[in-house]
Amino acid sequence: MVSVCSPPFLCLYQPIINNNLKTKTIMCKFVKPQIPADATADERRSIMFDALSTLDLSDKVEKRENLTYLSWSNAWSEFKYAYPSATYRIVKNPNTGLPYFTDPNVGIIVFTEVTVDDVTHEMFLPVMNQANRAMKLEPYSYQVWDSYKKQYVEKTVNAATMFDINKTIMRCLVKNLAMFGLGLYIYSGEDVPGTTDDSGASAATPVTQKPVDRFASIKNSINQATDIPTLMSLYLDHQNEVEANPSIKELFTTKRVQLQSMRK
Repeated sequence: MVSVCSPPFLCLYQPIINNNLKTKTIMCKFVKPQIPADATADERRSIMFDALSTLDLSDKVEKRENLTYLSWSNAWSEFKYAYPSATYRIVKNPNTGLPYFTDPNVGIIVFTEVTVDDVTHEMFLPVMNQANRAMKLEPYSYQVWDSYKKQYVEKTVNAATMFDINKTIMRCLVKNLAMFGLGLYIYSGEDVPGTTDDSGASAATPVTQKPVDRFASIKNSINQATDIPTLMSLYLDHQNEVEANPSIKELFTTKRVQLQSMRK
């Protein structure tokens, strides 16, 4: 049986090699709609929006953690087919020159802009981990209620890396394209409040967010040092961290003075 796509789609057969056997799959490719010559700019944009918003992308999306993702390469390819002159811009922080903005309290966010036919739409997206928790420049922990264990459990969100930021920028671009209609249906209902936690198993209620002390183990070792040789050995093992952190360096100095006074 051959499925038939109605406008604005054009169905094409594409042979795919699988286990040395040729199988046929059907792909849908965007076809520009007929636009009346006397159409106004707004009418032209409305026709194109309707065409893009009804484009079936089901063969190009992926499902992860109960969420639907559209690859940026597939999205940009389809969009450029519809709008060959389309351009996009990654907004950079004017103070740092970096492609992201940070707030120590709430996290990291990125912005993109897409321009088509003299119309520019802006989009933003926070950097999140796989559990859809906001990532920051420093790791932090939070508590959620585990309905199975009947108690609060602590979880940790790792510090964001440039890899996380890069992925978010490209996801932001895909979402930006949806403002022109492409894949807009994918985001339907994403702003509806959820009822499950990041494990998908129990209701999660954020209680606290506290920074994770990356130097806790070093501090503990310093406090437990009982003589100067042990302290100096500890210093040499963590020299880079000590010199880069004034508070740790001060702790070393205080402990050294304390141990020296005990020897007198």
